[in-house]
Amino acid sequence: MNAKFAASISQVNCDTQPLLNPFVHRLELNTTYEKIKTAILTLILVPVRVGLICFFVVTGWMLATVGLFGVTEQELHEKPLEGWRKKLKNIICVLGQSSLMAGGMHFTIKGRQASRDEAPILVAAPHSTFLDAGLVYVTGFPSTIVRTESVSFHIGKLINYTQPIYVWRDDAESRQKSVKEIIKRASSQLDWPQILIFPEGTCTNRSCLISFKNGAFYPGVPIQPVCIRYPNKLDTVTWTWEGPSALKLLWLTLTQPSSNCIVEFLPVYYPNEEEKRDAKLFANNVRAIMAKALGIPVVDYSYSDCKMMTRAKEMNVPFATSLVEVRKLRKSLGLKGTEREEALVKANNYACRDCSKVTYIEFVDIMRLHSNEQLALQLFRVYDKNNTGLIDLRDYLLGVLATEEDKTTEEIVVFAFLIYDVKRNGKLTPDSFCRAVCHTLGITQEYGLQIFDQVDRKQLGFVRLEDFLTWAAKYIPHLIYSETEKPNWKNLAIYRNIDKKID
Repeated sequence: MNAKFAASISQVNCDTQPLLNPFVHRLELNTTYEKIKTAILTLILVPVRVGLICFFVVTGWMLATVGLFGVTEQELHEKPLEGWRKKLKNIICVLGQSSLMAGGMHFTIKGRQASRDEAPILVAAPHSTFLDAGLVYVTGFPSTIVRTESVSFHIGKLINYTQPIYVWRDDAESRQKSVKEIIKRASSQLDWPQILIFPEGTCTNRSCLISFKNGAFYPGVPIQPVCIRYPNKLDTVTWTWEGPSALKLLWLTLTQPSSNCIVEFLPVYYPNEEEKRDAKLFANNVRAIMAKALGIPVVDYSYSDCKMMTRAKEMNVPFATSLVEVRKLRKSLGLKGTEREEALVKANNYACRDCSKVTYIEFVDIMRLHSNEQLALQLFRVYDKNNTGLIDLRDYLLGVLATEEDKTTEEIVVFAFLIYDVKRNGKLTPDSFCRAVCHTLGITQEYGLQIFDQVDRKQLGFVRLEDFLTWAAKYIPHLIYSETEKPNWKNLAIYRNIDKKID
């Protein structure tokens, strides 16, 4: 450990375990052997596999098109497919399984899949990759919960053939309709297919089970948990919020001699009366059973955390993918709801000589935390990735303020100007200005410098916040204001007051 860092935390037990971040996945070909093997198999395997996959998918799509011919969207929504259309599912499933086998996927099934009468709903976790969609073919083409935008894909006919329940995740009314549809189908006497749901609602790296959404548990019917594992030496399937792109993962998966997936059907879970009344309790109890079977912990992360992290990444906020950890740690430390960081920024005095190089002792002193608090040390280490014993306090402050739900982009920009106003004189140099706008508006440094030059037409060598917002409202309003927002000059009151004190 760095000596300077060790000295600054000498009174702290260093055996703290870092918080799990299920939204990050690292994948690199580290050895020369792996790189050479990948290059060779790219030339040999990939063309053949892509050709076979396309053949099976296109054939399945054509059959699905034939099967849906003459069926209206309303009919598809109101009653299950019957007769030859239903039997066609078996052929499409075989084609789907063949496409997965052509791509090198090998499925091992453990346990027994319950019938619809035994368990109308299947809940599968952890959800970690787009390849989890293959579970549809393994489980006999059940209905799924599908985002509305997915119907626009070329494979929309295949999706429609499962008679899915469509949902727009950011629309509360749409979510309510999907829940009602789940309840309706799960309790129906008609021969609907089982419903397959990934209750986590987003992809993780399988290090834990995050919070289950309640949709699958509202009907209060028996549920069969389905555990998914990918026991491969090189993890080329995990697709998370920070990590390789889907295209890179698909390429690396296709270059593996084989990729294994274990699907385990756990015993059907029958809810008691209390669980039938409380969907959240039902969800938590099922999650606990699945976590025990998988041998991994449960962590209360949720889809809303993902939305927050996505927004932070779009804004280019420093340490965006770690902000979920920061939020949890702040809550545990009692910082949530105190507005301590906002008060620090408004006071424009952080009690640090150089806020870009803050030690642990300085950090806990500024944040009024106990130096021997292990959670405080974990929070510090989130920003000290290289164990230098120093962090940039500005990154922490901006990360906290930029991810508060009630803050508009304009307000965040105001805070960013305050945070990066190094000289505390209300004037930002080109470097400080670029940090403020690049870490809030998600623009490049080059574009940031261009904006600086346009705002600083008198070539004073600095830019004031009011000048920038006046210029931005005219030339780049789409970056700062939504369609329903207008510039709110009251947000400048904080900055103007500070300017008066300085002048």
